[in-house]
Amino acid sequence: MAEEKTRKEDVELKKPDQGSEVVVDEKKAAKAETKKSETKTEEKTSLDSTEKSAEKPVVKKKKKKIRRQVLRGQAHIQCTYNNTLMTFSDLGGKVLAWSSAGSLGFRGAKKATPYAATQIVSAAAEKVAKYGLKEIEVFVKGVGSGREASIRALANNDFEIISIKDITPVPHNGCRPRKPRRV
Repeated sequence: MAEEKTRKEDVELKKPDQGSEVVVDEKKAAKAETKKSETKTEEKTSLDSTEKSAEKPVVKKKKKKIRRQVLRGQAHIQCTYNNTLMTFSDLGGKVLAWSSAGSLGFRGAKKATPYAATQIVSAAAEKVAKYGLKEIEVFVKGVGSGREASIRALANNDFEIISIKDITPVPHNGCRPRKPRRV
């Protein structure tokens, strides 16, 4: 019997009081009021936005792009056995224009030919013409066949060549060579 009494007391403790139900109802009422106020503010903002658009159409002004004039710059030529790359930059190193054999449509072994090198230089020269580049320092890297042809093409495209520098990386016996092939 003592166990039954304790169970009844536990059940009575678990039952919600009427006062707590009122608190729940008050919370529901507060939530409903906030929802109503949110919808009213949304309606006001939508009305305000339609009034503003009716008053004045918004026109965005485009900023004029200022093209800087670069009279002196650098030409970086990379000639490998498989490809030739050409990059024009200003003296600070910011790239103005670039071109490569692959971007001009050369494929396979034709990318590393002297003819491809002349076409690359002329394509890059057209891109850089808007900057007014006249004097260039030439930096050549690599051992491909387009080295001399690209320098000649630069001279033929009305660039005044100030200096030519070979910056091909040369190891000072750095890496271990591969083992010889056994055939």
